[in-house]
Amino acid sequence: CSSIITSTMTLVHWIVSVVAILVASYIVPGVSVTLLGAIVMAIVLGILNVFLKPIITILTLPVTILTLGLFSLVINALLIMLADALVPGFSIGGFWIAVLFSIVLSLVNAFFHLIIAKSE
Repeated sequence: CSSIITSTMTLVHWIVSVVAILVASYIVPGVSVTLLGAIVMAIVLGILNVFLKPIITILTLPVTILTLGLFSLVINALLIMLADALVPGFSIGGFWIAVLFSIVLSLVNAFFHLIIAKSE
């Protein structure tokens, strides 16, 4: 029973990520995405955040500490630009647009997860 609940929650979080990508791409100029691109982007960003982001974060920890955590925005932007190179149907206009997109994506994702948490 608990595996069904876990699978359902994982699916819900993935759907929230897809919707957040679509909303953030609508808000941020210079970002274009198709529905299929958003679906693939959610999967690719999830994989990059699980496997690559921790390694990059540890390697850049001194810089992140010196910048009071602001360098994490650079890391997020670079991961989004990497995902842009990997995902057909997703296009981002440059580094600063990727930074803005990562901020908006985080805020939209947090908002949707807050709504879901209140409904449970």
